[in-house]
Amino acid sequence: MKTAILLALVALAACGAAEPGHLPAQDLTGRGRALDGDTISIDFRFSGADAFERKQLCQISSGCYPCGKLAQDATARMLRSGEATIRLVGSSSYGRPVAVVSVNGSDLGEQLIAQGWAVPATKYLESDPDRAGRYMSAYEDARTNKRGAHAGAWIDPEKWRRGERLTCERA
Repeated sequence: MKTAILLALVALAACGAAEPGHLPAQDLTGRGRALDGDTISIDFRFSGADAFERKQLCQISSGCYPCGKLAQDATARMLRSGEATIRLVGSSSYGRPVAVVSVNGSDLGEQLIAQGWAVPATKYLESDPDRAGRYMSAYEDARTNKRGAHAGAWIDPEKWRRGERLTCERA
């Protein structure tokens, strides 16, 4: 047992982790899930960016394609590119904390919008007009340049969650 504790402390030191007593105390509430016996994950919703849902389809001339899965893949790629910083900014939505997530200083919500895999949800950004402006600018640029879902037809993610579907999704 002492060997396991020693190895854990060495591993934490090697990763640059601080001792628990040196971290500022902060409670975080959210639904957790076990990744293994001593690692959990808590889901966060992006503040002000609404990405296509994992099972959502979008349409181009050749038919439907999994734009929601592509949004998920884009987020995963960005998360793998560096260390994520999660800044909690509001109360929970759909049972999850709301946060601004950045990787290497880049706002993931803004990046998803710029790539055409999310839309701005500016009604949640009234207290952050600078970010709302950046999100709208990223959206207009993606729309103008037909990036991501803007290359064809799509349903707003909020409406999709309420049951609206493209014709090709109902087939």
